[in-house]
Amino acid sequence: MKQTNTTSLLEDDKKHVWHPYSSMHSDTPVFAVQAANGVHLTLEDGRQLIDGMSSWWCAIHGYNVPELNQAIKQQLDSMAHVMFGGLTHAPAVKLCKKLVEITPEKLESVFLCDSGSVSVEVAMKMAIQYWQAKDNINHENTSNPQANHSPNNPSNNHRAVTKKKFISLRNGYHGDTLGAMSVCDPVTGMHTLFTDILAKNYFIPSPTCAFGEPCQAKDLLPLKTVLKQHHESIAALILEPVVQGAGGLKFYSADYLKQAKILCKEYNVLLIADEIATGFGRSGKLFACEHASISPDIMCLGKSLTGGYMTLAATLCTKEISNTISNNPPHVFMHGPTFMGNALACSVALESIRLLQASPWQENINNIEKWLINGLASCKNLDTVNEVRVLAAIGVVELKQAVDMPIIQQAFVDAGVWIRPFGKLIYLMPPYTIQEPELTLLCNTIFHVLNS
Repeated sequence: MKQTNTTSLLEDDKKHVWHPYSSMHSDTPVFAVQAANGVHLTLEDGRQLIDGMSSWWCAIHGYNVPELNQAIKQQLDSMAHVMFGGLTHAPAVKLCKKLVEITPEKLESVFLCDSGSVSVEVAMKMAIQYWQAKDNINHENTSNPQANHSPNNPSNNHRAVTKKKFISLRNGYHGDTLGAMSVCDPVTGMHTLFTDILAKNYFIPSPTCAFGEPCQAKDLLPLKTVLKQHHESIAALILEPVVQGAGGLKFYSADYLKQAKILCKEYNVLLIADEIATGFGRSGKLFACEHASISPDIMCLGKSLTGGYMTLAATLCTKEISNTISNNPPHVFMHGPTFMGNALACSVALESIRLLQASPWQENINNIEKWLINGLASCKNLDTVNEVRVLAAIGVVELKQAVDMPIIQQAFVDAGVWIRPFGKLIYLMPPYTIQEPELTLLCNTIFHVLNS
């Protein structure tokens, strides 16, 4: 009976459900999950898989976590959601306060939103509206004979109305909505189909200076050149600090990030740090910006914010940005998601952060890094492998050619693991609660599947 139900479920899925980055006629198998607990997924047919993906990097505590379950149940007894326009509530206020406490200094204003892509949209709109507001100040000072026209007054230095473009790194990925797509890599990214309708922005080569190594002047030259030539039209540099995620899972020097911050300040351009994938410990620091000891002007958070339980994201910015926008026409920030500040999501996010900070997460991630280095080492000897790289709780096997998804996905499931490759990359981003035997099995399975 169970098998019949599973077959019917998958038939209905194939008929009606459009999965992400997929065709309705895809040959790649889809597997029905009945339950999840710890680091295991239980399929409808009874098989158990060790999860190496953390559900696209967000389930950092694993699944069915008693503390997170209780946070949602307790909040549900009072209210699930109320509109955030004109109303507020304790879970949202406490979460915003906590985010200000744990993120880099000077990020003091928090805008809650729905997903990572939306948080990037919000960040881009913030940057543009900030410069528009600065332009209003500039015009007021110009028309007011008593205004301060000193060259040291930053509001007089640029015609900010033209600052509407962004700089992004090649191999960067920032989301699937229109604004976010415009700052993803236009060549190697997933959005070339939409090139003609996207805003045109500036792209520079991704850093070649490796993580843990200093950068040379030549490494910063492409960024410096674009800033020098086009800073009057650039609102912000947007990048993923230290770890480029879905654009290629590349790691680069924290020194590049530090120098990029200096250049942005020199050329009067904002810095947006997309920490959606790296936030909450994945890179070995609570936030990847900490590797460079820098604070961005705007920071995007998402994915593991709620421990993988509910969709929620946040865009943080400095008081300089929020005050400038608020003090100038139209005196409001023009964005308002319907489910902004959802009480259930905020409650579970608060508990997820508490749980993370109460755990030996740094020790756990150090162990994961060690196990990944040891476990993936054998893959370096395979002819099909181009490179193996590990940073904190991220392990990557880059192949010379793209995988055959239908075949390799089935092979991993048959071996009892859940690993979802893309392109040439087979990678692991496990929950922080994973133990050595489970992670070793994930690593060994990658080797055996590639070697078969």
